[in-house]
This record gives sequence, structure tokens and C-alpha cells, in this order.
Amino acid sequence: MTNKRNIKELIEKEAPNLNNLLDPEEVKIFKDLTEELRDTWTKKQMFRTETEMQFSVLNDAKYPTKAAKYWQCVREQNVFLENLMSLSFDYRRAEVKIKRLQEKLDKEEDPLKKELLQIDIDEKVYGKASMQLVARDRMREIKLWSKFKKKFDDGSFDTKDVNTHQLHSYHLTMKNKAETLTSGSSQPEVFNVLGQLQSIERIKKENGQLEYDKKDKLTHELGAKPE
Repeated sequence: MTNKRNIKELIEKEAPNLNNLLDPEEVKIFKDLTEELRDTWTKKQMFRTETEMQFSVLNDAKYPTKAAKYWQCVREQNVFLENLMSLSFDYRRAEVKIKRLQEKLDKEEDPLKKELLQIDIDEKVYGKASMQLVARDRMREIKLWSKFKKKFDDGSFDTKDVNTHQLHSYHLTMKNKAETLTSGSSQPEVFNVLGQLQSIERIKKENGQLEYDKKDKLTHELGAKPE
């Protein structure tokens, strides 16, 4: 698979045609940089790094509990799964299109039409290489989200029903948001945050959870163990 993603041959093949776009000296420099450009193309960042996933996506203010982080990992992993499957279908279509173009090229006698068909083939071969690179990076994220799911799944929450944790997690999230409000916050922002916070606390009170939360918080502040 690594050889499939190696575009050195594609770059070398296209280099002479760059004479149509660049000065001769620039074409020479491009050819000299072929190996470096291949390396750049292969290792360029496409999606989020593991570091970005931890502090940008799974930040503590937005996802304050392990359950909240776990279920966000589920969402993120599923997005990359669906994108990878869609990319696989696109790749299969590209392969068929290349075969059809090659059949036309083999039968074509007009020199200009043959040249155009070859350009179309070369373009689609490069497109396939790009899809392979994207697929590799999507798979990298799928594996990392799996790693994070295992890290957060400590047995303390429900991993079957996303709804189970949400009231508690959203409560903490909205309290975090409320603490960031200032006199400069817009009225819609204040209305939205406080409205959601009040609604969550009402629901928790109706479910008998709010008083438990307060008792649990108090016992922790006093240094006692919660019952």
C-alpha cells in the first residue's frame, strides 16, 4: 500500500509538462526537489493530530466527564468511518473509469484525442493516489478514537445508551459556560446559556437528582466520603 501512495513516478512523469507553465530554470529546480516534494506530499497533515484531538475536541470545559468524552469519541469515530466507506466507493468508481478510459485509448486513432485520453488517465491516477493518502489518515483517526474510547471507559458510566450520562454532563458544561459570561456578553448568548442551565436544573430537580448533586458536592468539600 505504501508503494501505491508513492507519487514520485507521477511527479517525474508530469515534470516535463511543467515547461508549459514554468521557466526552464524553475522546471529544473522542481525536478531536483522531486524526492522532497514526494516526502512533503506523503507526510502533510490532513486531519487532526492526537494532540489536537485531546485539547481541541475533547476539551474539559465542553466535555467535563469521562462519559461525555467517550460519547464524543463515538461520534467522531463514526464520522470518519462513514467518510472512509464513501471514499472507498469513490475509489472503486475511479478504477472503473480508468479502465474505460484505457479501453478508449487503445481503440482511438486520432493523435489529439489519444493525448487527451492519456491526460485524463494520468489525472485520475493522481486522484487515486490522493484518495489512498486520505484513506490512510482517516484510518489513523479511527484508530486514535478507539484508543481514547478505551481510555475513558472505566466502567463508571453507561456505554450503551448515550442519553444516560447527558443530564449530568450537560449540567457541568452549562455551568462552565455560565462562568464565562461577563457584562460584555450578548443578550442572546446570556439568554441561551442561562436558559439551558435553568432547564437542566429543573429537569434534574424533577428527577430527584439536583439535591443529590448538592449533597455530593458538600460532602466532598468537607472532606467526607459521599454516601
